Amino acid sequence: MPRRFYTLDVFADRALAGNPLAVVLDSEGLDATAMQQIAREFNLSETVFVLPPDDGRHRARIRIFTPGLEMPFAGHPTVGTAVLLALLDHDRKPGDYLFGLEEQIGIVPCAVSLKDGSAYARFDIPALPTERGAPAATNLIAEALGLGEHQIGFENHHPTVFGTGFPYTFVPVRSLEAMGHIRINTSLWTEAFGQEGLGAAYAYTRQTAQAGSSFHARMFSPGDGIPEDPATGSAVAGLTGVIARFDDLADGTRHFRIEQGFEMGRPSLIDLTMTIKGTRQAGASIGGAAVIVSEGSLHV
Repeated sequence: MPRRFYTLDVFADRALAGNPLAVVLDSEGLDATAMQQIAREFNLSETVFVLPPDDGRHRARIRIFTPGLEMPFAGHPTVGTAVLLALLDHDRKPGDYLFGLEEQIGIVPCAVSLKDGSAYARFDIPALPTERGAPAATNLIAEALGLGEHQIGFENHHPTVFGTGFPYTFVPVRSLEAMGHIRINTSLWTEAFGQEGLGAAYAYTRQTAQAGSSFHARMFSPGDGIPEDPATGSAVAGLTGVIARFDDLADGTRHFRIEQGFEMGRPSLIDLTMTIKGTRQAGASIGGAAVIVSEGSLHV
């Protein structure tokens, strides 16, 4: 039977920027093997399959696949799927819409704002990030990224491993110039970043390409078929743990903007809001724009 699909560019307010996403509707009857094969066919960093919810109070159940594996949670698929469902459900009528998406990690509350010509979604992260043990040695991390050891670390930030769902090795890089010099060495990747889960590295620096951004970032997961990702919402969820650990944040609500994908020619902007209570992280939400780029039918 034909199955509708859409592609969107996520964490961008225009087409041909941000992170591409495929969303397959009418996914009933597809098993995990078929979903994985379809994700490889699209060959994007993630493909979402939309299913009826297990609980009728929620909008949908979604499954998220990279070209290599299924993800329990991911940010740009959540934003893109939320925007698409709101546009389709409400015939693109401007308004604010709230609903839950069932993901493997749990229920993800989403808020979508549709305006004339624009769509923006924000979701609460489903769980606070946890630290996942010690990273590899700094000299090995630097070599795997094609950098010198002196280019790793700034202020009190040093490499750590955090995750909400899958873990990432967070690598603070001294400058924007050094970020541009990253060249991954796949022969060292497993040793440097393959401690657990994806073997994914998220490099970040405070120096930014755009005024108003808080961090400039790049994410690499070559073992999962993602040499570089234009925007990684689940990594930003993990980044909240890094910020809470190293930055002295006063109680209240703190706003950050993370830019990613600039070196790829896919500029992406991810909005992050953190809530701090008693000097500890109490919650966070991630938001961004998304635009529909294409639509069609799968005959599988």
